[in-house]
Amino acid sequence: MTSWLRKYTNFILHRKLLIALLIVSISISQTVADNTCASPLISTCEECLRGGPDCGWCIQEDFLDGAHVSQRCDSASSLLRKGCKEEFIESHRVKVEVDATLTSTQVTPRRISAQLRPGSEASFVVEVQQLDRYPVDLYYLVDVSASMKDNLERLDNVGLALSHQMREHSGDFRVGFGSFVDKPVTPYISVHPTKIINPCSEFDQQCRPAHGFIHVLPITENMTEFTRVVQQQTISGNMDTPEAGFDAMLQAIVCQKDIGWRAEAKHLLLVMTDQPSHLALDSKLAGIVVPHDGHCHLEDNTYTQTTNMEHPTIGQLADALLRNSIYSILAVDIAQFKWYEDLLDLLPGAYLGRLLPKATNLKDLVVDAYKKLLSEVELEVTVDHRHAHRFWVNVTNICPPGSRPLGSTKCTDVKSMQKVFFNITVGMTSCPSEGLEDDDVMVSVQPVGFNESVAVTIKQACSCQCSQRGGCLDDADDTMAGTICDDISENSGQVSTDACRPSEGSGKICNGRGTCVCGECVCDRSNLGTVYGKFCEMDDFSCPYQEGLLCGGHGQCTLGECVCQIGWTGESCGCPVSTETCRPGDGLLCSGRGSCVCGRCVCDDPQYSGEFCEKCPTCYTACQAHWMCVDCHLTNGLGRGTAEQCNRTCAPVVGYVDDITELTNALGKHCLYPSTDRCHYRFHIGVEPGSPQLQISRQPECLSSQRYFVTFLSVFLLTLVLGLGILAVLRIMLRRRDTGTPPDNQNQPLDTAKKDLSYAPTTNEKTVTYRRDHNVDRPVEMHVQVPKMALDDMWQ
Repeated sequence: MTSWLRKYTNFILHRKLLIALLIVSISISQTVADNTCASPLISTCEECLRGGPDCGWCIQEDFLDGAHVSQRCDSASSLLRKGCKEEFIESHRVKVEVDATLTSTQVTPRRISAQLRPGSEASFVVEVQQLDRYPVDLYYLVDVSASMKDNLERLDNVGLALSHQMREHSGDFRVGFGSFVDKPVTPYISVHPTKIINPCSEFDQQCRPAHGFIHVLPITENMTEFTRVVQQQTISGNMDTPEAGFDAMLQAIVCQKDIGWRAEAKHLLLVMTDQPSHLALDSKLAGIVVPHDGHCHLEDNTYTQTTNMEHPTIGQLADALLRNSIYSILAVDIAQFKWYEDLLDLLPGAYLGRLLPKATNLKDLVVDAYKKLLSEVELEVTVDHRHAHRFWVNVTNICPPGSRPLGSTKCTDVKSMQKVFFNITVGMTSCPSEGLEDDDVMVSVQPVGFNESVAVTIKQACSCQCSQRGGCLDDADDTMAGTICDDISENSGQVSTDACRPSEGSGKICNGRGTCVCGECVCDRSNLGTVYGKFCEMDDFSCPYQEGLLCGGHGQCTLGECVCQIGWTGESCGCPVSTETCRPGDGLLCSGRGSCVCGRCVCDDPQYSGEFCEKCPTCYTACQAHWMCVDCHLTNGLGRGTAEQCNRTCAPVVGYVDDITELTNALGKHCLYPSTDRCHYRFHIGVEPGSPQLQISRQPECLSSQRYFVTFLSVFLLTLVLGLGILAVLRIMLRRRDTGTPPDNQNQPLDTAKKDLSYAPTTNEKTVTYRRDHNVDRPVEMHVQVPKMALDDMWQ
């Protein structure tokens, strides 16, 4: 119990400590925000807004007259407390607008616009739903080098079986075909004239020339044509091990029209190879140094830039897969599985499978890949590369029941028609360089493999709107510097200071808290706060506070005293002049029992309390205090004239009712007034204003003598029965205690030895007594004495 109490005490102490730390951290955060905005080095609106998302600039002309221009920059809450009206605060608030006009079945919403400023962030939610039985386009991209001969010969039969099985998962399945080998330049191929035409000439076999990529068959639903085209394919050859797989993949992805990808279908790019692929910069061995531009270069279905451009980078390939909504299925030889596995995380929407000899498992591999890819919903967010360094993005997934999150941008095991939600936050760290201030930043939110995406437009709030109107009232608009004072005397050349005195030429200049410059007061700076005003008569530190606000937030501090706004009064302007807060629903001031002081009711009688002096706990607890009044009304017959006569002697207002039970729910107390002949009258003491305070029932309630007798007899018999029952229970308990049975010794063994209990053992004998051998009525002692010599022998 003590341990549990200690743990509970520690838990309470830790909880209080955490709450205290949280409050302190919030206060520190607010203080840091205010200190970030309030800086004497800030002189323009743009500099102020760049201080952080909480900063604002006051463009109100009479705001803090005489104070330094930097005082116009502060947090929006501080500016409001200082007297700047909300409509004059220049502060770019974060705005997020969702365009709901574009309908979508998979990704919602489709278009979002947000306004951000440095240090701010905006959040929105994207909903992604995987539909059932999509149209499917499958494009075979096959390595036709000599090592793939066995797989190519079986492809026509396997492809036909795959088409039949895929129709179970799609109502509209179409296929296409393309082939690749390698770049037809040295050192990738032999440039001997005979081997350029027939790379397999030394093996007495006819092969086709090496090629980077040839588009053979556009996507079609004609499986007969697909079978015929595959049967016509022949192998080719090259000299090095890697192939131009990624080079061919990029062309198959970006050449949308040539391949025949349908916009409404799921796109599957099946790459079959038994070797790794060349990567970017590999082509420098062949003297090719032009980076790939990522565009389509097909002429007569042949990739024409294979000998002029480098292999694409992994980043280019990943970007093309994402932008064109294509899933890639890499069916590779077991020996090259690890090489492609290391690149899998860099390719969005990619599936890797082991291709068995003669493509015996190709059908199951593609079906499993399609089901796996549809069960995964992954999101990719990209920012315009020109502005990516100034923005940050955070994504949190909300996976449906039965699915599993993988990281923060992916959900797996998602069933069809289930919805996946992603909470996306985009933050802006700084403003752009000159020339890019007015450019909107585009952010693309693309679910991998989906043909729908979300376009997010970020508007950068880096300039003040007031600067466009020339009314920011900052140093850029300050025309005082460098002007000629009109008050300079032509004869003496001195500046008149009369305009800086509060009382028409008398009193201290600027109230002793500023300097007169060209007939205007420039107030001194104080470590306690801000001094401002036409004559530096106001500040924000020398007046009393009300609820944490200077002058209650309803006045200005002038020379140490609060000058309240209209409708407010008091030393700290915390009291409203209006008495509406002291009137209940009936409109009676403090229920007629008090006065309104500083917006609150002060009751005249200390018995009354409550917000409107409506409560009186002691007023209706003494029923006997009203018996004389009730007796007066009963004596005079409960008539109208009687009521008027008794009301002059009774304090409360009296009314009569026929059924007192109707007042059950009324606020007050029910009482009884005993009269003669075993009768009594019920009356009710109420406290509701505007209604009679005393309600007397016209009908008495009487008890007959027979009813009294029945009640007495019932109580007597009940008491007698209960007493007899209690006596019987006590007697049984005492009898059981007196006639208790002796202990059960049947299980104890008999002492057949009949030991002499007076026998005392000698020093050379040992008596051992077991627990069940001794007499229960007499304890037995055990004495053990061992000679010293025996002990010495034992230790030796």
